[in-house]
Amino acid sequence: MSAVREQLPEGRYGRSADEAADRKLKITGAVLGVLFLGLMGWFGWYYVVDSKISAEMIKFDVVSSTEVQVHLEIRKDEGVKGVCTLRSRSEDGAEVARKDVRVDDPASRVDRVYSLRTTARATSAQLVGCTAQ
Repeated sequence: MSAVREQLPEGRYGRSADEAADRKLKITGAVLGVLFLGLMGWFGWYYVVDSKISAEMIKFDVVSSTEVQVHLEIRKDEGVKGVCTLRSRSEDGAEVARKDVRVDDPASRVDRVYSLRTTARATSAQLVGCTAQ
């Protein structure tokens, strides 16, 4: 009777070059993964901690064919001033109004309605973003 071998004969084929390449690829992938996670963590920390002003659009009302009113709630550090950019679009998606509104109130929470004059009838309004100054 003959025995069945499950392994290759020792020393006959040597170490595979693929094993060394796989090891280098795994190490490179792990290092790049750790660097990527560190970079994402740093960006997230910078965005959350250094953000001195943020806003949320509560609602908007199309008052007429030439005016839209936007209700904003702005949260910021006390004494920080900033600018928020608002825009409005028509039914076909064209921008019909854009306005930068100054936030000079020293309070940490500002709740205000801003009016935008439009060049055509608007169907939507949007808060583009806010920046501290």
